[in-house]
Amino acid sequence: MSGCTSDDKTAASAAGVPVSGSVPAVAAAAGGESRGQRYCPVRWLLLCVLACVVTFIVWLCGIFSGGLDVGETCALRGQTYDDVYRSEHWREPSRFFPLHDKCNASYDLVPVWINPALVLFALVAAGSLLAACWTTFVRVRRSWRRRRTAPAR
Repeated sequence: MSGCTSDDKTAASAAGVPVSGSVPAVAAAAGGESRGQRYCPVRWLLLCVLACVVTFIVWLCGIFSGGLDVGETCALRGQTYDDVYRSEHWREPSRFFPLHDKCNASYDLVPVWINPALVLFALVAAGSLLAACWTTFVRVRRSWRRRRTAPAR
């Protein structure tokens, strides 16, 4: 059957893919990847860019969660605006991370999920960038090995 092994046939039939195709087509249709596509840094770079965009969007949501007038936003949410607390902690709302915009000592206008989401998406971005670098290194190293071991013509 055109070079398919029994493992390829089993995986393809479990996925509901016809088994008469070639090995790369069966592997790709069954959810696997062909051998040349396993180390594709473009996918990791796309994931990195996507994670960076989502991180920026979440950060913007956190920055603008207090609105333009914090006192009015606190009143709309049923919280008292503590001017003394805000004057003592005047640097908090302008920090890059962690994001806080407090009405008083006990109520923060920035939603609870913002800071953990920023950390998570930043880690995904950093990890996918490292994976892209690693897969690029692996591809270049394999290319160099093929050139060195290729017979001279």
